[in-house]
Amino acid sequence: MKQFRYNLDRSSKKFVCPQCNKKTFVKYIDIETNSYVGDAFGRCDRESNCNHHSTPKGEASNSFEIVNSPKPLPSYHSPELIEKSFLSERPNYFIDFLHTMFTAVEVKTAVYDYLISTSSHWLGATAFWQIDQQERLHAGKVMLFNKATGKRAKDSNGKSLISWVHSILKYKKQLNDFNLEQCLFGLHLITPDNSKPMAIVEGEKTAVLCSIFKPQYTWLATGSKSGLKCKMLLPIKKYKIVAFPDKSEFSDWNKKATELNKVGFQIVVSNYLETIDCDVGTDFADILIQNSIVNNNQIQ
Repeated sequence: MKQFRYNLDRSSKKFVCPQCNKKTFVKYIDIETNSYVGDAFGRCDRESNCNHHSTPKGEASNSFEIVNSPKPLPSYHSPELIEKSFLSERPNYFIDFLHTMFTAVEVKTAVYDYLISTSSHWLGATAFWQIDQQERLHAGKVMLFNKATGKRAKDSNGKSLISWVHSILKYKKQLNDFNLEQCLFGLHLITPDNSKPMAIVEGEKTAVLCSIFKPQYTWLATGSKSGLKCKMLLPIKKYKIVAFPDKSEFSDWNKKATELNKVGFQIVVSNYLETIDCDVGTDFADILIQNSIVNNNQIQ
């Protein structure tokens, strides 16, 4: 199978971005030498706030030359990781937040449906597992939330506390190598007799919250704004899909959906957040939470 000669580094190592000066820059690697091409070539992970991307094209001989190189097979975690983290008695601030919004039965249903687990990486951290329809465990995203607000917790530099299970295990010397190939969060919920339309959002937290607010959909998450792509959505191609992008991302997701619909997808992109007064980056669950709080206050 053919691949580009230069690929973005698949490890978790990040460098200072030359444009935004944040430590979110992923460098290009020459797959023939397994070394970085140079300090200037890479992509910033801050997709909405920076999006700086500099390729090696034209700067090195044979840049982006196609070479015959077998594509590495995807890696999968052991299901035992879910069992261990799901049964953990450590604090889980995201689940604590859910209990401030919903009934115990609603929270339990969401926790069991999405197998929301607890990580010891940070006190109160949550693990969101990416599991496909064959029950293969692709990845685990570890995040820390504020248990009072449900917002992402941040470090002293203002960076959200997010990591990956495979990165944590590598750091602890419990994992030598891992070829990450993500799938939709919530994909394991799709069964052959599923009759609900699919609803796609960006964040895992948003998918969980929306599954309680609006259970008439099966809620899935791409994990990032760039996750609305054919490879990720292929397992649900036969279903009707409604996508709910974060505020300011409608144009990008609508463009991608239009391209996907040309090859057989049935995706409608909601522009609801673009029609209301809310901050850039606001997601659908944020509005549902606000409306719920307002309605409860009115009843009282």
